[in-house]
Amino acid sequence: MRDEFGNIVEKLGEQWAKYESSSLADGALDATTKNLIALAVAHAVQCPYSIELHTRRAVELSLGLESMTEAVHIGAAIRAGAALVHGVQMLEAYDCARAQTTESHEP
Repeated sequence: MRDEFGNIVEKLGEQWAKYESSSLADGALDATTKNLIALAVAHAVQCPYSIELHTRRAVELSLGLESMTEAVHIGAAIRAGAALVHGVQMLEAYDCARAQTTESHEP
């Protein structure tokens, strides 16, 4: 995050930084696991800034490229699954449109 953006509403920037830092600290999950989750999510939501940040953190945590790549594939699988599940909306819209089309053509 550019410093000047955070400084516009400094208190909110500080609160976000504290929240982000504490959410990635060791807890029930260790920081390494949390960073891999963050890397997967960054790819799923397609945030280039988070991808870069969590890649750098992964290197600092001595994570290997293989574990990082697996995390990326998990994020991709979740995003693909969400897209496929949204196909149910398409099916419902299709059924509704077909029903309306059939009704409008009835005498």
